[in-house]
Amino acid sequence: MDYLCDKHFIIMFSKSLPFIALICLLSLMGCESTSKPTGNTMLLSGSVEGLRKGTLYLQKIQDSLMVNIDSVVVNGSPDFKFKTEIESPEIYYLYLNKEDGDSLNDRILFFAEKGEISINTLLKTFESSAKVTGSENQKLLQEYRKLARQFDGKNLEYIQAYFEVAKEDKNSKALDSIKEAMDNLLKRRYLYALNFASTNGDNVIAPFIALTEVYDANIVFLDTVASKLTDKVKASKYGKEFLEFIATRKAEEAGE
Repeated sequence: MDYLCDKHFIIMFSKSLPFIALICLLSLMGCESTSKPTGNTMLLSGSVEGLRKGTLYLQKIQDSLMVNIDSVVVNGSPDFKFKTEIESPEIYYLYLNKEDGDSLNDRILFFAEKGEISINTLLKTFESSAKVTGSENQKLLQEYRKLARQFDGKNLEYIQAYFEVAKEDKNSKALDSIKEAMDNLLKRRYLYALNFASTNGDNVIAPFIALTEVYDANIVFLDTVASKLTDKVKASKYGKEFLEFIATRKAEEAGE
């Protein structure tokens, strides 16, 4: 039988056309709706000057492991774009697979959050030349690190001075003086971190700094930071982790 000429087949096929068209339309609508940005979408774009061919990966730490969220193959143009959903501000990484056997200077740390974020950098100095804009928590992180680097630099000076003096006289009073200066510097660094977290309680940077910089501080100080967090920050990823961390430490210290 020639189905193309069969009348019954033609009638059945013609009747099914509206249904097929409806299915196609719904499918297209479904695809369109999933591609549209939501209220929690991060649109990451930027450029790696000098990059002509390679692969960029968007990564984050999940269950103590670095996982790939998405990837973009660069072939010709140094520009790139990523789109992903962000439940709350969180540390992400932009990783460039340079395939040169060198694991240094190939991963940019940044605070991911909803909205438009841009990262522009250079191929030769991928990490150190990175300029990140569009993220409020990233801006605060850079502000914090600017002074933190000064503390680190001063501490390095003390360490070098300590070893220089130790070569000449291990029992020198100068060694005790340097040790005391290092202890005072450490206290100042802790107070700086605690104060920075407390004064930025309306941003996720606060629990992040507390968890990564001063997690071993006196529990009273950590409680003070927690009391400054807004409800929104408390409900964030790092906010929940920070509150759980405080509860765990209190339980451990109570059992001692």
